[in-house]
Amino acid sequence: MKDLTNGSVAKHILAMAPPIMVGMITIMLCQLVDLYFVSGLGDAAVAGVAAAGNAGFLVNALMQVLGVGSVALIAHAVGRKDRPDANLIFNQAIVLSVLFGLLTLVAGAALSRAYMRSVAADQATIEAGTTYLLWFMPALALQFATQVMGSALRATGIVRPAMLVQALAVVINIALAPVLILGWGTGHALGVAGAGLASSIAVLIGVVMLLAYFRKVERYVAFNPAQWRPQAHHLKRILNVGLPAGGEFAMMFILMAVVYFVLRDFGAAAQAGFGIGQRVLGLIQMPALAIALAAGPIAGQNMGAGKGERVRETFVKAALITSAVMIGFMCLAQSKPQLLLAGFSNDRETMEVAFLFLRIISLNMVAQGLIFTCSSMFQGLGNTKPVLWSSATRVFTYSLPAIWLSTRPGFRMEYVWYLSIAATTLQAALSLWLLRREFGKRLVVHEAAPEQAAPESVPSPARAPA
Repeated sequence: MKDLTNGSVAKHILAMAPPIMVGMITIMLCQLVDLYFVSGLGDAAVAGVAAAGNAGFLVNALMQVLGVGSVALIAHAVGRKDRPDANLIFNQAIVLSVLFGLLTLVAGAALSRAYMRSVAADQATIEAGTTYLLWFMPALALQFATQVMGSALRATGIVRPAMLVQALAVVINIALAPVLILGWGTGHALGVAGAGLASSIAVLIGVVMLLAYFRKVERYVAFNPAQWRPQAHHLKRILNVGLPAGGEFAMMFILMAVVYFVLRDFGAAAQAGFGIGQRVLGLIQMPALAIALAAGPIAGQNMGAGKGERVRETFVKAALITSAVMIGFMCLAQSKPQLLLAGFSNDRETMEVAFLFLRIISLNMVAQGLIFTCSSMFQGLGNTKPVLWSSATRVFTYSLPAIWLSTRPGFRMEYVWYLSIAATTLQAALSLWLLRREFGKRLVVHEAAPEQAAPESVPSPARAPA
């Protein structure tokens, strides 16, 4: 366990962010590798895998419920030096991870084809996306356990083990992708099914490695079968913090689904180009997201310890670092987009869409970085509801106009990107205002009566990071 309530806040952020970033980038690289090898199967395969990958946003919403809830409550317990409560929350979150994983498998089997029919441009894309989803669902189901274990470690200030496990799992995925997708060395190409299977095998190996780490190395939080019986009060604590944050990812699922819907009339190449551009954009945003995620546990532990000024300091320094990083990547996307998109497709139309998307959407990277930072701080403050409200605002200010514009004569796909910039900027401004208001309420109360931050009060003045 690492105490984040003392020492330089900036040093804590900069020490925690790189391992978090490496872990996230390796996951994103895994998706990009899938797209790279699948691109040889044609536009329908690329569009199908990209659209199917959007379903991951919906599953990630459930993962965030567990991740945010467990990190928040465990970080607060660490700040209060309350190890028994930290262990209880961890084990109750493990129970939820098993239930959510089973729900994901059932929903995937029942709804994959219906989802692809709602967003795909043609039958070939529907088939490719459905096949990929069915083989990818075990990976998504297993990631709930990975999320809880990684979140528990991050809440205690430990980030390297989860990063190393993720990196190794991705190396395995990258090694398996050409073998299973294209049949390298075996002569048995599985196509898009191989992409999903490679991910599922890699995630399974990652889960086994994390389990071994907890059994042999980790001591602050540990598996305790005696605490696996569901306890309504503590499950409610986790869900009270996690559900609004999960709703934020559900909103992202809606946004992406709207984009695929309005691009249907432009064909599979347009959807494939958007899918490639979106993956690359996600990759270059990872450093800023890692900084925001590093700030969350720091804010959470300091909330638990009653150190409100360090919570404010955490936000200011995280926002400044995030903005500087985003400005640098925005300049790269504007000046050399070909460096970021090279090699993903030989189809000219597909790559023209990807170039256009990246050039326009990269203009809102600073605003997106501020959204990341505010989201993590809300989790640290213990109230994730404002995150849901700001995300819902973005959905309504983007989705409804986008659908309306798509019905108008002369509709062009770049209208969708410009509308996204406006909606993202509005969300960033709203998030900053809501965070300032939350500081005024929760930090004043917390500093005035820190002794009230007992376990029973955690869902109100103390919830935390993602």
